[in-house]
Amino acid sequence: MEDLAYIVEPPQVSFIKEETIRLGFGMPSEPLVGTLLRTLAASKPAGRFLELGTGTGIATAWLLAGMDAASTLVSVDTDATVQAVAQAVLGNDPRLKLLLSDGFDYLGAQAPGSFDLVFADAMPGKYDGLEAALAVVRIGGFYVIDDMSPQPNWPEGHAAKVPALMEQLAQHQDFVLLPLVWSSGVAVAVRRS
Repeated sequence: MEDLAYIVEPPQVSFIKEETIRLGFGMPSEPLVGTLLRTLAASKPAGRFLELGTGTGIATAWLLAGMDAASTLVSVDTDATVQAVAQAVLGNDPRLKLLLSDGFDYLGAQAPGSFDLVFADAMPGKYDGLEAALAVVRIGGFYVIDDMSPQPNWPEGHAAKVPALMEQLAQHQDFVLLPLVWSSGVAVAVRRS
């Protein structure tokens, strides 16, 4: 089976990709990751979702494509220039709230167990503030990260952080971890208690 043969991208993704290239934004989500996010979002009717790191909105579009009409998505980023693409293309969707804010600050203001899925696509909530991100995941909810396999744009010294993060997730008593050596390298953790 060919992974990409059955992927149908949300219609907005094509334009967002063009804008991503124009801006020189080097960390867009891959189609396989998008498909996973859409599928996980579809599993949570009336779900509450959080994306840490909007970027230009590629993953945001995939999440929205999986969500039902009663679901909501909050997407947080610190870069107004790249998030403006998501605002222009996806901002009219009433299920979406785009925030220009530090992800770590946002997490600190949230109640424990308040999200059905957290996609940590930025340093806050992944390498910084992991426990804060995990704390906001509901029982039965998902914590998802990507870019766990070597990436050409990783800063020096970053490669050593990946196994430490994966070990931390694997040892976490409240989560069950599924590491996927697939796409950009993905980890899906489900809160069990």
